[in-house]
Amino acid sequence: MRKLYMSALTMCTLLGLSAQEVLWQKDIKSSTQDFLSQITTTIDQQYLITGSSIQAGSLREPQGTASKQNNGYDFHLVKLNQQGEGIWEKYFSGQNHDYISASVATQEGGFLIAGTSYSGKGLDKKEDSKGGSDIWLIRINEFGDELWQKTLGTSSDEEARSVIQTTDFGFVVAGNKQSSLREPQGTSGYGSKDVLITKLDKNGKILSETILGGKGLDEVEKIIPTKDGGALLGIYSRSSEVRASGSVDKTAGATAYPVSRTPKSTDNYGEGDYWIVKLSKEGKVEWEKNFGGKGDDHVRTLALTSSGYLIGGESRSEKSGNKTVGIEEGTDLWLISLNERGEEIWQKSYNFGNRDILMGASVIQSQDSRAKNQDFTKGILLGGYTQAEGRIESDDEKFWMLYLDQEGNEQWRKHVKGESAKKEERLSDIKLNRDGSIILAGTSAEELGKENWKIVKLGDSQINKLIEKQDIKIYPNPVSEYAYVEIGFDFKEADILLYDMGGRQLQSLKTKNKVTKINTQNLIQGAYLVTIKTDTNKTASAKLIKK
Repeated sequence: MRKLYMSALTMCTLLGLSAQEVLWQKDIKSSTQDFLSQITTTIDQQYLITGSSIQAGSLREPQGTASKQNNGYDFHLVKLNQQGEGIWEKYFSGQNHDYISASVATQEGGFLIAGTSYSGKGLDKKEDSKGGSDIWLIRINEFGDELWQKTLGTSSDEEARSVIQTTDFGFVVAGNKQSSLREPQGTSGYGSKDVLITKLDKNGKILSETILGGKGLDEVEKIIPTKDGGALLGIYSRSSEVRASGSVDKTAGATAYPVSRTPKSTDNYGEGDYWIVKLSKEGKVEWEKNFGGKGDDHVRTLALTSSGYLIGGESRSEKSGNKTVGIEEGTDLWLISLNERGEEIWQKSYNFGNRDILMGASVIQSQDSRAKNQDFTKGILLGGYTQAEGRIESDDEKFWMLYLDQEGNEQWRKHVKGESAKKEERLSDIKLNRDGSIILAGTSAEELGKENWKIVKLGDSQINKLIEKQDIKIYPNPVSEYAYVEIGFDFKEADILLYDMGGRQLQSLKTKNKVTKINTQNLIQGAYLVTIKTDTNKTASAKLIKK
């Protein structure tokens, strides 16, 4: 059985000029090979850690109850508060292997979990297998309780990769599907593997599906929402253009929802390319671009910038194709900045040695005082690890961070060891918090096959200075049911007081958190005043509007 525990405060190894401090570290122990997929930050700055684990069987279940142990991998979720303390731990089990790929925090306060299931109906899985592997979606509330679940699939194999929430509170799931001759006409793909985009409403009803692909293998790695309500896809493509009359083939087929098929219209430059596709709010392909050299280039992550998009991954290509930077050793990081039309602004390459793997990117945005409500990019934070190829160097298999300015120029790099560093450590995800702190999540093991989950929260003085802070911030505002109060200055304990405009105190609560959730369901429509008072004698107030 896994045990959650806190480490003492410690300093990480610094390999740059930026002063950093480990605020806390949490290790989630295991005796098996546990896969960590993602860390998801909630609106109130708590953390959901998601991955796939083999449970400890009867040790999990209360005495006298039947075990759900199936000797296979299950969805494994751990929620931590802002101090890194465990709030709850959950498993969702099928009768076979089930692997979490991605999660998204919903605007209502819960999460949608997306993964790949090899299980039929049974245990926690409520729907039959569609055939082969399927996409398994589970929507939960903030306490980890299931709200609904959905199994997506056909007679071929499908896998989930990434998920976002849309502006209408629905969801878009990005995954992949193998080609199959058994599929109904009009629903098959173009190559050996194609991209499958599924749009659902907030209750899990399928609204539409889109199949994208070329003549070879295409695998989506990431989807992010865009400012105009659409989405951007990062696809690893080993495909050539599909030359056919008509770019889109629509059919309802055997489904109760529209299925559209869009062939790839760009050719690869080499073995594998970054294939970037922009979708409109309605799910139509607005533009697509290929980036690559003659070798293998694998896209991993996407991010929004003030000028457009940041595309990142790994490259084995020398200068060739439309790649204008070379490689130093093994696999290098390759970053491309695009405008909103997909046109290149700049591209850069970075090397840590051996096989460098990029696992996440965060962009620091700040409001431009010269243009109201316009953001501009201040910096870029990358996270990953270096996998040894042959001889192991001193910093191989360690978490690393790379900080760049808005033009992609390196500012500093460092490896993060935390309280202890094992022989094998691989970063899975990195997130930059609104207060300038950084969360890293990955696996740590003395030997492969016995991976613990390692979560480290860092404070960074340089990044902290770039983050614009308000003494008090309330969101959403106007509010319907719940609001979040964010305190911008340092404190150990604070009082949050809610007054009506006549000066009558309606609520009072104590907090140790930078972001605190308050209940506004019982308030009538109108204006209210939120005041904070800290143990450091600082006060601040802001108006709250109940709609």
